[in-house]
Amino acid sequence: MMRKTVLILAVGMLLAALAQPAMAARCRNTGSFEVWLAKFKSDAVAQGISPQVLAAAAPDLVFDPAIIRRDQGQAVFNQTFLQFSDRMVGGYRIPNGLAKIKAHAALFEEVEKKYGVPAPVLTAFWGLESDFGANFGNFRILKALATLAYDCRRPDFFREQLLDALRIVQRGDQRMEDMIGDWAGEFGGMQFTASDYLKNAIDFDGDGRRDLIKSIPDTLASAANFLTTLGWRRGEPWLQEVTVPENLPWQEADLNIQHPVSQWAAWGVKPAHGSLAKGDLPASLILPMGRHGPAFLAYPNFKAFLGWNSAMVYSTTVAYFATRLAGAPNVSHTGATTVQPLTTEQMMELQRLLAKAGYNVGEADGKLGSATRDAVKKAQLKTGLPADSYPTAELLAKLR
Repeated sequence: MMRKTVLILAVGMLLAALAQPAMAARCRNTGSFEVWLAKFKSDAVAQGISPQVLAAAAPDLVFDPAIIRRDQGQAVFNQTFLQFSDRMVGGYRIPNGLAKIKAHAALFEEVEKKYGVPAPVLTAFWGLESDFGANFGNFRILKALATLAYDCRRPDFFREQLLDALRIVQRGDQRMEDMIGDWAGEFGGMQFTASDYLKNAIDFDGDGRRDLIKSIPDTLASAANFLTTLGWRRGEPWLQEVTVPENLPWQEADLNIQHPVSQWAAWGVKPAHGSLAKGDLPASLILPMGRHGPAFLAYPNFKAFLGWNSAMVYSTTVAYFATRLAGAPNVSHTGATTVQPLTTEQMMELQRLLAKAGYNVGEADGKLGSATRDAVKKAQLKTGLPADSYPTAELLAKLR
């Protein structure tokens, strides 16, 4: 899901984290924030944070209940891939993205030469994360992280983020007053977490600071560096739209299953445009809306998109956006007109029925996550339905 857009949908990082929404509603903070903060400051000094930095951060090291309400009050996000991608990629983002690639052509070329990540991929992330640097968010990062680090839902994760945000200021990469971004603690043109910033940021413009807020060279090079740490392979594709035959062995369509491109071709998978990658390259077939919706071959580089954000709808959308910026046409909507996604209530009922039948779905939260997809596939195989891992009213009726 989008982290920051003018449509203000939701925060991408937390889409994957919200696999346990019931926990967010159940847990309760016990104990004083002031007591917690005193202990945190002591631990921070012990870990090398200077008293001067902590003193400068003091106005932001406060508890903000509005952050907790945002974290606990998020609605279930249940759009289909086409609903989400049409909204996120359509309109101005493609022409704006192409304009950014043209305006910074020499910079993109230099970054690709060093890291192997092409301009369309970096531009796609840049566009979806911050509207090409136009929308960073308006929350004080340290206040948000202090609140979430004290909160009971994921204190260990956000505590480390808060420490790393202080380290970013201490090493001189950012000024305290510039630490503004998303309510969940992400900031800069690529909406990095503080820990990802600290580990992956690059001073590409050579000014002595790793500035992912105001420096476009640092922003783009840091994103490229991050993707290489996530396994990006130079010169290889990442995602390609394909057409699939009716008699495909649907159980093979799974992100966790790879076959050589030559095998997919032997099964009748064809490129929707252009040509398939070389025959020995491994690829997974992903069907984000089932066998009647769009189909893609996901090559090894797609794993880098998932490493950036594990939410499948976001990762597929940003990878698709990158293919559009690289010249691919609009994805086919033809078969998807027959796809009827389950409502949130139907999805929750399906999850409960799957769990009753012995399948692991995680939480019955109404969201189509990886555990639910896996359970759907197993149930489809057992009931004799095409095992494309997509939940349907037909499967729901059989389980009833």
